[in-house]
Amino acid sequence: MATSKNTNTYNRQNWEDSEFPILCQTCLGENPYLRMVKERYGKECKICTRPFTVFRWNPGAKMRFKKTEVCQTCAKIKNICQTCLLDLEYGLPVQVRDEVLKIKDELPTSDVNREYYLQQMDAQLAKTDGTVSALGGGVGKISTQKHEMLTKLARTTPYYKRNRPHICSFWVKGECKRGEECPYRHERPSDPDDPLSDQNIRDRYYGVNDPVADKIMKRVSNLPTLDPPEDPHITTLYVGGLDETINEFDIKNNFYQFGEVRNITVVQKQGCAFVQYTKRSDAETAAKETFNKLVIKGKKITIRWGRSQGKQGAIEGQPGGSGPMVPVPGLPGALPPPPEELQNNFFGLAPSTSGTQAPAVLGIIPYMFPRPPAGAVVPGMGPGAIHYPSQDPSRLGSTHPSQQ
Repeated sequence: MATSKNTNTYNRQNWEDSEFPILCQTCLGENPYLRMVKERYGKECKICTRPFTVFRWNPGAKMRFKKTEVCQTCAKIKNICQTCLLDLEYGLPVQVRDEVLKIKDELPTSDVNREYYLQQMDAQLAKTDGTVSALGGGVGKISTQKHEMLTKLARTTPYYKRNRPHICSFWVKGECKRGEECPYRHERPSDPDDPLSDQNIRDRYYGVNDPVADKIMKRVSNLPTLDPPEDPHITTLYVGGLDETINEFDIKNNFYQFGEVRNITVVQKQGCAFVQYTKRSDAETAAKETFNKLVIKGKKITIRWGRSQGKQGAIEGQPGGSGPMVPVPGLPGALPPPPEELQNNFFGLAPSTSGTQAPAVLGIIPYMFPRPPAGAVVPGMGPGAIHYPSQDPSRLGSTHPSQQ
């Protein structure tokens, strides 16, 4: 076994001896019956250069053999898998997790300081039974609470495709003679200029210059955002996607932290609610922090801005008044007035020469009064001239004021 000449060479007490590796579900594979080969002090850790116990296994059929790359102490400090170096809780690169959770890396880079730091971390791990969340300060202080953004970016199922064999270099040259028996993939390699083809394990561990993390963060930056409306008087948020298990108390517990809430209206039949804040700035903060992030009782909640009700069609200087009415598109226009000879003639009779009374029809002698001039307003009929018989007051038994 070849090891570098540093403090680890002369201090075998710091060498790591473990019984089982720290792995994610993807690296373990889908086969529950797994056989591993263990080799004590078989390799140096690629981060701290300390010899550690190496495990090697095959995660499944037509998959490549995998092995641990870093020691368990370095893995516990970052809460990562010993093989793929991805976060154990979310399956994301260290750079993405640390940037979202605002975790600052304080791991020393020099050999002596790193050796002392790891000894201190080993002592704390022994006291806390190896729980990462109990570590105090530095990179070991990782939150155990679920983060909305990380939960959204994380994969919901293991990605076993990552365990596939490497590409056969002989097949790329056209010289592979194994055919289907070749344990490597017969596929075209990726573009050499692709940043994903050049990854460094130390950069991935420290969370710097990780091309996979850069790709994920670009996807996060392109996510849709909720822009506030132009009307500054709107302070109401629409909360959708509710069910019968979510009540007003649950909504208040998630929204009161952003500012003073004036009113909460829950509409159970529609499965939504309206949260009104006293200040516009508080409503904007709540919309920014909850849009595409809020989960209540396992339900993903939809957040939208409410609509203005009091300012629509207001007259200048009169808030809340009714302004000029706008015609509704698609409706038929107003009916044209009837011909002049049929105005106010319920029975369709020819106009009388005297203009005072018409002849009887079927023994009925209707009361006829002189037609008012064009544009005149008949008392008791409201604005406008009479156009149709249904507007004639004589049909309902009324009399003209001049005849009373």
